Amino acid sequence: MKGLKEIRKMKNLNQQKVAMDLNISREALSHYENEKREPSIALMIAMSKYYNVSIDYLITGNNFIKK
Repeated sequence: MKGLKEIRKMKNLNQQKVAMDLNISREALSHYENEKREPSIALMIAMSKYYNVSIDYLITGNNFIKK
């Protein structure tokens, strides 16, 4: 989840705010951002919608470019 921390910081959000909005604990979000745990597919979809980025971006930190 390389892009997860990056997008949160780019949007000037703290972990507590994001965790509350996504209905998860701050600790869980920290584990996802530091790649200690992997979120479920449902949570990845929710994060993608929350940040308005692709799931690919959340995972890799790179935008998917269709060729």
